[in-house]
This record gives sequence, C-alpha cells and structure tokens, in this order.
Amino acid sequence: PSGPDYTRKRVTDIIRANRKIVTPKAVEDLTSVEIGGITQWLSIRGADSGNPVLLYVHGGPGSPTMPAAWTFQRPWEDFFTVVQWDQRGTGKTYAANDVTSLDGTMNLDQFVSDAEQVVRYLMHRFNQQRVFVLGHSWGSMVGLELAQRHPQMLHAYIGCGQIINSSRSEADGWDFALRSAREAKNEKAIRELEALAPYPGPIGTLTVERISTQRNWLNYYGGLTYGRSDFAYDADTWALSPDYTDRDVALVDKGSLYSLTHLLGAVERANFDGVTQLRCPVFMYVGRHDYATSHNVTSLWFERVQAPHKKLVWFEDSSHMMMIEQPGIFLQHLIGEVRPLAKMKPPPAV
Repeated sequence: PSGPDYTRKRVTDIIRANRKIVTPKAVEDLTSVEIGGITQWLSIRGADSGNPVLLYVHGGPGSPTMPAAWTFQRPWEDFFTVVQWDQRGTGKTYAANDVTSLDGTMNLDQFVSDAEQVVRYLMHRFNQQRVFVLGHSWGSMVGLELAQRHPQMLHAYIGCGQIINSSRSEADGWDFALRSAREAKNEKAIRELEALAPYPGPIGTLTVERISTQRNWLNYYGGLTYGRSDFAYDADTWALSPDYTDRDVALVDKGSLYSLTHLLGAVERANFDGVTQLRCPVFMYVGRHDYATSHNVTSLWFERVQAPHKKLVWFEDSSHMMMIEQPGIFLQHLIGEVRPLAKMKPPPAV
C-alpha cells in the first residue's frame, strides 16, 4: 500500500497543529497592519501575552524569516511574545501590495520608520513600555538605527550578523572565499572570484551580479552556515510554512530580488564606524565563522562601543545563521541574559 499523500496543505496542517499554543494567555496571530502607508504582515506568537515582546527584524534585504521560523522559534515563545515582520518588499508584505507603489519608498530611513511604527503598535497592543529588538544581517542595519534613534523604546537591542562597515566586511568575505578556493584548488571559484577584483570596489560599483558571485562561493565554503555548502536546508523549509499561502511562497524570490535591487546601494554604503555610544543595552551575537557579515569587523567595532550594558557572545560552531546552527545556545542566552532586562528599571543615559 502507498503512504499518505503529503500535499503541501497536509504538511502545513500537520506543522500548524504541532506548534499550536494552547495556554490560557496564548497569542497566535497572523495579521496585516497598516504601516508606513502600506499593508505589512506580522506573525505574533507566544505562550503568555504578558511576556516581553521580541521583534525579529529579518535580513536580506528581502529574505523573510517568517516562513522558516517554525523550524526554530517555538521554544522562544515560552519566554517572549515573538513577532516576525515581513518588511516592505518582502514575503507576505510584497505579495499584499502593488509593487509599483513601493519603488520610491525603498530606502533605509523608510524601513527604520516602519520599524518604529511596528514597535509602537506592539507597545500599544500589549500595554508594554518597551520591547526587545533583534536585528539579523540587513535587519541589523534597521535595528541599530532604531536603537540609536529611539533607545527609550527598547529593553535592549540584539545584533545578529551585525553589519558595521560593508566595504570592509565584503572585502573580508571575498578574501575568505578566495583563500578557501585556492586551498581547495577550485579553479572555477578562483577564476570567478579573481574576476571581481578589486572587490567590492568603490561605492556605487557593487552590483547584484557581483555580490551574488561572491556570496555563491562564500556560502559554498561555509561562510554563511558553518559546515554547509549552500542555503537550501533553510530555504526549502519556506515552502512548508503554515504562515504562507501558495501565492506567498511563489512570490518569495521575486520579492527578494526586488528588495535587493532597490536596497543594495544602502547596504553598500553602510558604515557604523562612527557609532560608539548607545543609550540602551546592547548584545552582539557573532558567529565565529561568519563571513557574510565579517565577524572580524563586528567584534573589533564592538570593543569601542559604550552602552549602559553590553555583551558580545561568540557562537563557536556557527557562521551567519546562529539561531539555526546553535539553537539551544542561542535560546540559553536569550533567556539567561536578555530577558531579565525586561524587569529592570530604565538604565541611566550614557
């Protein structure tokens, strides 16, 4: 006899039922909210609506975490009300809007303004004066800007795969990939990477094609996920997300390319070297093998930063995806070091 017919609907129904939260004060909400003049989508999940709110600001640009969150997030939801936000131009938010109306709004300031509005919505909805903000990769640019502009709204800022100086980070990643290719005597990789030199080049010369070539080989040698040569292990889970419709899944790649095309310039220009003081607690979660956003650049910068409370956490067996690569250790730090700050009095200004 043949086995069950595992259609996408059957699989997502199984996952939805498995991760259902049944506690008396649970919140399970997949909702659209008017943010920044457009419809933006949030997934809000937690075992107790009185828990501190943790807003996850995804990377990319244009790489949603919402459709993969079911693979790692459920334990977080016992301790936080976790919010996944599909930013403008990404995922469900891309699918919900006329893309031509977004073109003039795809800039960093607009994304920071959107993030502020999301935070204010969450503060009002859950009657909380502050939230935690976790920024990953591209989202770390948005998160760090938010922490600078509105520290009074944050219990703490958690930077994961933090972007500090894109030019130095891109060069470090290129050097890692080329060094790895030479050690492996991979002539194709060597040829393609050497053709990019000087990389990333002057501001304004980094194209989607050039960064894609660098990322292709950086990922192949484990600079994105330690010990893995591609990202399929994560991206393939998006198709199984109970939060995404068939149309949402079909449009993910279009949204990612749209966002990267419009925001690559903002990423290329990113330089937070001058940020040496933050007026809220700050954590840096750094993968020891991360070359997608260079761990070297981030850790050296963080040594100079002053804040009411700060801590750098090394993830020794991770690259850029530490919440997936070392999920238990990631959660341990969130619970043991981050969450307690929600019960502390506001820190004095620096």
